[in-house]
Amino acid sequence: MTTLRGITWPYAVIALLAAAAAAFGLLRPQLIPTASSSKPKLSATDRIKRNPPPPLFTDAAITAIGKQAATQRAKADALFARWKAAHGTTRDDRAFAAWAARQTPAPPTAKERTAELHEVQALARTRTAAGKKAATWLELNGKKDIWKLYLHDQRELIPAARGKGEKARLKSALKLAKTISDRVAARDKQPAPFVLDPALRPEKHITAGAKGPYSYPSRHATRAAAAVTLLGALSPHRAEDYRWMQDQVLYSRLYMAGHVRSDLTAGTLLGDLIGDYELAVGGH
Repeated sequence: MTTLRGITWPYAVIALLAAAAAAFGLLRPQLIPTASSSKPKLSATDRIKRNPPPPLFTDAAITAIGKQAATQRAKADALFARWKAAHGTTRDDRAFAAWAARQTPAPPTAKERTAELHEVQALARTRTAAGKKAATWLELNGKKDIWKLYLHDQRELIPAARGKGEKARLKSALKLAKTISDRVAARDKQPAPFVLDPALRPEKHITAGAKGPYSYPSRHATRAAAAVTLLGALSPHRAEDYRWMQDQVLYSRLYMAGHVRSDLTAGTLLGDLIGDYELAVGGH
């Protein structure tokens, strides 16, 4: 396992929390209720402060899925060039969502998906308590909060007006990622690994013969790729750290049998497309 790495800019909340948790085993801090509310609405920063990251997966563990995800980048750029040639940089979320859904590759064959399931089953036999803790944290925070916190760090160093615009673009990217990945999942109806083999996640209590939940493409992968494409372009010198966290999120979904590899690569391609779209319509 490893803690978060390579983040050295001011206000790097996640890196500081991870290092502290790994070195000293600090207890999770509790928020102090405000005078106006006993249950204040928490920001992404607040939620991660309350639940700091445990030691995460080693670079060796995440390398393979990271390389597979990286190959989607060039594919997405080539596909998006076609969209841009036909539509320019005018925002049209409805038309883009329909187009992007059509660009998502067809699911693997039954034989291919069975082979991918065997990989997940083998990985499940190697799980450790520390690995489960890391994967649980990544599943919880890898949807939105980690990307919001990274953007918060960026916004600390730029004019307020620009920061407000970038926040809106990340919010739009994450929303599109959910909308389109859900649409494709409902169309292709590929059961999650723990549906195909309930022993992989017995705590899910899957009913015999259940069809869903569906896992192709991965919503986590789609959101992560959309966020990383956008954030990496806004702050290129931090892009390597963002990709590292993306690989952590992807690996965690294999580790806990939420997805097979094709779910993750399809989601990454879709997310890269969404990131390209948000950059283009935002004038980047």
